[in-house]
Amino acid sequence: MINIDVKIIIATHTYATGPAHDIRDYLNEHKIKNLLFINHPLFFDEKINGSGYKVYKGGVLIKKRTSKITTQNVVSYFDQTIKTLLWVIINGRKWDLFIGSNNLNAFAGVILKKIGIVKKTVYYTIDYDPQRFESKLLNRMYHCIDRFCVKYSDVTWNLSPRMMGARKKYFNLTGGNQITVPIGIWYDKTPRKKISDVDKNTLVFMGHILEKSGVQNVIKAIPEIIKKVPKFKFLVMGGGKYLTELIDLSKKLLVEKHVEFTGYIKNHKYIEERLSRCTLAIAMYKKVEINGKINCTYFADPGKIKSYLAAGLPILITDVPHNAKDIVKQGCGKIITNTPSSIAEAVISMISDEKIAQYKINAIKYAKKFDWNKILDKYLGEEL
Repeated sequence: MINIDVKIIIATHTYATGPAHDIRDYLNEHKIKNLLFINHPLFFDEKINGSGYKVYKGGVLIKKRTSKITTQNVVSYFDQTIKTLLWVIINGRKWDLFIGSNNLNAFAGVILKKIGIVKKTVYYTIDYDPQRFESKLLNRMYHCIDRFCVKYSDVTWNLSPRMMGARKKYFNLTGGNQITVPIGIWYDKTPRKKISDVDKNTLVFMGHILEKSGVQNVIKAIPEIIKKVPKFKFLVMGGGKYLTELIDLSKKLLVEKHVEFTGYIKNHKYIEERLSRCTLAIAMYKKVEINGKINCTYFADPGKIKSYLAAGLPILITDVPHNAKDIVKQGCGKIITNTPSSIAEAVISMISDEKIAQYKINAIKYAKKFDWNKILDKYLGEEL
């Protein structure tokens, strides 16, 4: 249990929701004294608001401010950092803890600590990319800020141990109080179905639809899968610029009746409900992208993997995320390659396996370790 007589700031950049929102919800459920939640857009999208903040007291929203944006560029991010500083000062001169999700927000937290407005700071590294920008100048600036935040924040929360290793390997950065704090799930709030109530032949993909997501390889595997599993269904939940190509591919291969494309879904509860009715999930990543750079997922802790597990879904996963082998070791899935033949073989094997019920039990048991309440009780409790 955390101390609730505290004043906390969370600053983040997001497109939809992310770990910072989960921390916000956790703190509001505990009805802490004062919470300032600052949210900036990760990139420009007409569907979302610009920068803004919300103030909560005892878990109740008492004040909010939002602003529209018409563009987003490098200068915009530094403007947002200034807004963070001003909004903190406007809403109070004494805060117990600042949680900065990404280096620009953490940078603002360190400055606020230096001028005596914040007591402690957390640098929450939700992703890490040694080659964030193609521009060498921008990339150097980005990692200089990262170095500054690691050095001067009270603690750096890395999503995986690979983040600390990457800082040392690529930038000779060691030191700082770096610890691993994994992505969590809301275990008790996640819907789950009994094996008798699921769609027994359904594989699901959830996420942003891009070419590198590998969904096209699943569609290419369907002609082989349906030879053994005639009632096979592939549920694709998400939107993105590659969606049209996937729809066309399913028609070209004459498998459109086996594929359901939902498009972008805003209602997260609906997503969780659909996940719970599936048999298997798939998560495909490439370690090296087309341009030769390492995929940032290699250093991260992908949230959708935890969402799959929490719903009781065994996972077919490429050996890229840091926990891929552990998922297999815990009996929660199988490692595949990003090829139609590997996918077809694994899908047929898993769906036909009489032990599928045990796979689902293992997934739920493993997911329970990552309940947000357990994670935040421990790591936030250490800072308050």
